[in-house]
Amino acid sequence: MSTRRRFLAAALALGLPSKTMAQAIQGDDGLYREPWFLESFLDLPDDLKTAREHGKRLAILWELKGCPFCKQIHLVNFADPATSAFIRERFEILQLNFIGSREVTDFDGQILSEKAFAEKYGIRSTPTVQFFPAEETALAGKPPQQREVLRMRGYVPPEEFRRSFAFVAERADERTTLEDYLRSPETAKRG
Repeated sequence: MSTRRRFLAAALALGLPSKTMAQAIQGDDGLYREPWFLESFLDLPDDLKTAREHGKRLAILWELKGCPFCKQIHLVNFADPATSAFIRERFEILQLNFIGSREVTDFDGQILSEKAFAEKYGIRSTPTVQFFPAEETALAGKPPQQREVLRMRGYVPPEEFRRSFAFVAERADERTTLEDYLRSPETAKRG
């Protein structure tokens, strides 16, 4: 049996959908990437504005080469067509490398490497997803870690992962906590 067939057979045995798995591409930096992730000049004020103009929210996905849980987000969570479609329709996902050297322009105009940007925001592990408000005015005058609407740390199972994105998309943070939202049977139907 060819190597490709063995890989697909193993993926099917694990319950991973082979059609969607092929969409995650491993880049030269060792990170897996979805073809629908945001292509960016790494200017966060511009990315936030563009996301808002498209009726979406901005989220940053922090990953690291060799991180098994980062890989799992792509091969399990994003491999689910319903989850991918839900997120793709509502979010612009900017993928950053936890130890990367590309220059990022922060919301306050400061230009930093990805690694320094991660340090500034207190990103300590991968994967981490940072969700930001839709409006720049909600960021003004706030220290870095208070600019986020939500931070998702570590690997989160598919159902909770999708519902956490729904929490932000619905602006539920304005009326409840993520924990209460996830416990609610009404939101389980929507997320």
